[in-house]
Amino acid sequence: MSIRITHLSVRDLRFPTSLSLDGSDAMNSAPDYSASYVVLHTDVPALEGHGLTFTIGRGNEICVAAIQSLAPMVVGLTLEEIVADMGAFWHRITVGDSQLRWLGPEKGVIHLATAAIVNAVWDLWAKREGKPVWKLLTDMTPEQLVRCLDFSYVTDVLTPQEAIALLRRQAPGKARREAQMLEEGYPGYTTAPGWLGYSEEKMRTLAREAVADGWTHIKQKIGADLEEDIRRATILREEIGWERSLMMDANQVWGVDESVANMRRLAAFEPLWIEEPTSPDDILGHASIRQRIAPIGVATGEHCHNRVMFKQMFQAGALDFCQLDAARLGGLNEVLIVLLMAAKFDVPVCPHGGGVGLCEYVQNIALFDYIAVSASLHNRVLEYVDHLHEHFLDPVVIRRGRYMPPQRPGYSIEMTTETLERYQYPDGPVWLDIARG
Repeated sequence: MSIRITHLSVRDLRFPTSLSLDGSDAMNSAPDYSASYVVLHTDVPALEGHGLTFTIGRGNEICVAAIQSLAPMVVGLTLEEIVADMGAFWHRITVGDSQLRWLGPEKGVIHLATAAIVNAVWDLWAKREGKPVWKLLTDMTPEQLVRCLDFSYVTDVLTPQEAIALLRRQAPGKARREAQMLEEGYPGYTTAPGWLGYSEEKMRTLAREAVADGWTHIKQKIGADLEEDIRRATILREEIGWERSLMMDANQVWGVDESVANMRRLAAFEPLWIEEPTSPDDILGHASIRQRIAPIGVATGEHCHNRVMFKQMFQAGALDFCQLDAARLGGLNEVLIVLLMAAKFDVPVCPHGGGVGLCEYVQNIALFDYIAVSASLHNRVLEYVDHLHEHFLDPVVIRRGRYMPPQRPGYSIEMTTETLERYQYPDGPVWLDIARG
């Protein structure tokens, strides 16, 4: 049966997380977690594709407008013609309109919009197959998977033939690793105690809860004031001990030399990594920092625009942990290219999960990476933030600090009807109440 995409709808959804300073860090002091939320409607009743891209408030309307501009690239197509050559579809939607391409290319708001639409297509495909996205991917043959990808600009480091060979090497253990994930779950880390705007009392309470709940890796936001960073790191080490891993995230606020000087002082707390120590665009700066602060690792990627930037990060030896973002890259197709390049360069992938819906997305990515691509859990942990999961039909399930694989068909990203109505900006009931004071 053919499934045709008849129209696309998009909503500006915003959640007032700034009221409690959830998500606060050195760069983003009071974010309102937000989503440009896409639904692909079809001619089959009750079958829709859902996707979103993540922002932190103001400007979300710009993403909504960009999605509306891209809608003609997908409306009218059948799912069958898209998935018959998913790589070609992704290429068309990113470069098929030369006038829209000028707004990128393959970066910025137009690429965020691309992610929302592309991920909605994957959600639709997985629902048609009756599988969660991670299972849809792991059940593909290497040849089928590689046909979904666009290798433009990266064949100097990874060819389709190399990607197929890499996937074939891991194929014999896929069933065993899948069973392991279903039984044990994928290891995660929490940022719950570490947000910059939290009081000492709240930090201590949340750190104790994290330890009691079985978390072995905890992340601290830093970068506003070094002496305060040291004080807060002391508190966290007092609460979590030294047998658990502590990671730090500066959210891009330092220069290269400043990063090195500050991390040499913070080295006393034995951080596993420093995340986004400097401008996310400074590839050689990250490489310099990495060389000068070892053995502390360098983690980055949530603001890497595309696979080409990641390619250069890998080539330059600029990172120890790859933190790709499911909604900043141009959707799952591009994410898969980065996973394969990371495997070739033996760089652990620890996707970015800080934001509404990102944990729901990236659990699928991390599961697929372990089962079919990397076959390793060494230095691999998946970010978890404990905000806003109640708004999803298939929210993440955490058991003793580990993500349990989702079972509902799709990309785990579909929101409840009530949420779509209540958090619509600016005229949803939640925002009207806030406006009234």
